[in-house]
Amino acid sequence: MNPFRRQGNLFEDHILSVNSITPNQQLKLSRDLLQDWQKKVHSHQTKFFKGEGCTNQQGSLFAETHKSSIDELEPLSLVPLPLNFWRWPQSPHHGPAVYLVIDHQEDMDAHLLLYVGETIAADRRWKGEHDCKAYLSAYSEALGSAGLKSELSIRFWTDVPESTRSRRNLEQELIQRWLPPFNKETRSRWATPFTAEIH
Repeated sequence: MNPFRRQGNLFEDHILSVNSITPNQQLKLSRDLLQDWQKKVHSHQTKFFKGEGCTNQQGSLFAETHKSSIDELEPLSLVPLPLNFWRWPQSPHHGPAVYLVIDHQEDMDAHLLLYVGETIAADRRWKGEHDCKAYLSAYSEALGSAGLKSELSIRFWTDVPESTRSRRNLEQELIQRWLPPFNKETRSRWATPFTAEIH
């Protein structure tokens, strides 16, 4: 079953087959199509950006071992850095962190949480190869071709567990709550063609 057809909301008139796209083809997406996609992501995430939809009454997953919980995270209170921050002579962050890639869409006056990741070394994780970098590049290109601007930033939440297992659990909780479209766990939910892995 075609996952784009099953969802039937983003590409109703533009059913795409990822298998039919070759590396040399450029995927052209209309301004309206991209904005509709952004609005759907924003519609799900806006309550979390506003601090609503949290589950404080259930307590923190890390209540006994660490003070961090996904209910305490306020992404927009974290310092936004450019995606090429890793080229700076000194990194502003070191050690364990959960990082968030966020786009600010001025036209919609909205923020979109595009990706959530975790690392043991905040100053080194974004260097070199990272599949999210390719998705962000394709996303920016698609927006640029449609005449839309993108204000991408990366933000580090450093008040997280040192234990890799606990940090990954925290990352997964955030992914399940926010449903960021560039994480592999949620890509098919948003029918995101510019994040498709083409071989």
